[in-house]
Amino acid sequence: MKNIKVLGTGCANCKATLKLIEDAVRAKGTEIQLEKIEDIAQILGYGVMFTPGVVIDGKVVHAGGVPSRSAVESWL
Repeated sequence: MKNIKVLGTGCANCKATLKLIEDAVRAKGTEIQLEKIEDIAQILGYGVMFTPGVVIDGKVVHAGGVPSRSAVESWL
């Protein structure tokens, strides 16, 4: 099971990214562990300077702006 973290303080893009991932997971029928990280220190700990960021299994795969649906699907 993949562990996916969405990094961001709660801006509209962060919420949109979280929803996009949830929708893609639901459509694909995949099981994941999804977390929302809002703590600035934790976000910076991943080296993410622009949110939203997406971390999968400890690796940053996206930072800044809402990812495309095709990108999200490729992560799953």
